[in-house]
Amino acid sequence: MTDLFEKITNNPGPLGQYQQEAEGYFIFPELEGPIGNRMGFKGEEHIVWSVNNYLGLANLPEVIEADAKASAEWGLAYPMGSRMMTGQTQYHNQLEEELAALENKESAVLLNYGYQGIMSAIDSLVTRHDVVVYDAECHACIMDALRMHNGKSLAYKHNDIPHFQEQLERAQKWLSTPNASLLVITEGVFGMKGDQGKLKEIVALKDRYNFRLLVDDAHGFGTLGETGAGAGEAQGVQDEIDIYFATFAKSMASIGAFLAGPKKVMDFLRYNMRSQIFAKSLPMPFVQGNLYRLKLLKEKSEMRAKLWQNVTALQGGLKEAGFEIGATNSCVTPVFLKGSVQEAMALTADLRNNHRIFCSIVIYPVIPKGEILLRLIPTAAHTLEDVELTLKAFKAIRAKLTQGAYAQTESKIA
Repeated sequence: MTDLFEKITNNPGPLGQYQQEAEGYFIFPELEGPIGNRMGFKGEEHIVWSVNNYLGLANLPEVIEADAKASAEWGLAYPMGSRMMTGQTQYHNQLEEELAALENKESAVLLNYGYQGIMSAIDSLVTRHDVVVYDAECHACIMDALRMHNGKSLAYKHNDIPHFQEQLERAQKWLSTPNASLLVITEGVFGMKGDQGKLKEIVALKDRYNFRLLVDDAHGFGTLGETGAGAGEAQGVQDEIDIYFATFAKSMASIGAFLAGPKKVMDFLRYNMRSQIFAKSLPMPFVQGNLYRLKLLKEKSEMRAKLWQNVTALQGGLKEAGFEIGATNSCVTPVFLKGSVQEAMALTADLRNNHRIFCSIVIYPVIPKGEILLRLIPTAAHTLEDVELTLKAFKAIRAKLTQGAYAQTESKIA
C-alpha cells in the first residue's frame, strides 16, 4: 500500500508540475486594485483582458452602492439555512421570475454557484437508464457531472453535426427500455475558443431523435441576442432549448447561477438537486445585487453596444494584422500562436513586464504541444486606446516569436 500523501506529492498533476516556476505569475496571479480595464500587477498598471466583466458592471459605482446597501441592510448571513427549510424569501422568488421572463421560459431555479449547480442538475435529471450525448469541448463542470453519471455518455467532435448525428444513432441501442431517455448537452458559447454551439443544427434533429436539450450559456447570457438572453435568442432557437443554464459570474459580475425551463421540470429540480437542498440559501446581498444587475442588463442596452464596439475593434484589428483567432463569433477572443511551453512563458512575461498587457495563457496539456493560446476577454469597460496598445504589443511579441527570440532566453517572471 502507498501512503496517500506520498502518492500526491510524487504526482502533483498536469498543472501542479509548473508550480515552482509559475505560481504567482502565470498561475494564481494577484491582480491589484478595483476591477476594471486597467489593474495593478506586480506593482505596475496593466491593461487587463482576463476578467469576465463583460458589461462593465463590476466597476460601476451604482452597482457597488447597491451591493453595499444590501449588505448593510441584511448582512451576509440572511437568510439562514437552505431554501427548502428556512432560506426562502420573496426576493429569491422575484429573481427567479425575472430570469425566467428574460429567457422566455415558464420557470427558473436559482443556484448558489454555477459549477456545482450544473453538476447537481445533471445528476438529478439523468439515471443509469439514460444516455447523454455531449459536445467534446463542454466545460469541466459538465465533464465532472458526467463522471458521476452511471449510465452511458457519448461525446461528439466539437460542433461536428455529422458526428453528432452518428452518436445519436449509436445511442439508440441503449434507448430500447421504457425507462431510457436521451439528453443532449452543449454550450451556447465555448469559453476557450469563443465559437457558439451549433444550436440551430442541433434542434433541427430533436423530433427525429426525441431528445431534450440542455445548453450551458455562461458566456452568452447578457452578451448575445437582442435583449441579452443569450445564444439561443441570437440564433433564433430559444424556444427549442429545453433547459437553459447560465451563471452570474460573467456578464452580471456576481455570484450565483440559474436554470430555466418548463415549470414541472424546474419544480423537479427544486426538490431534487442535492447541491441546493443541502446547502445554505444564496445570501440576500447577492440576491438583491443580482436583481439590480439584471435591471441594468435589461434596461441599458448601451452597455452591450459598448461591449461589442470593443469586441469588433479588437477582433477586427487582430484579423487585419494577420493573427489567427479561429471561429469565434462571441466576445471571447483567442489568439493562436505556435511555440514551445518555454516560448509561451517567455512571450507572456514580455507582454506583462514590457508592454503591461495582462491576458490569460493556455498551453499543454490543456491544448496540444507546440501550440500557444492567448485568450482575451473584451468588456464594456475597455477603451479603443486599450485595443490599440494591445494590437501594437501583440505585433511586437509575434515578431520576436517568429525570430526565435523567446527560444533563446529564460522567462523572467520575478
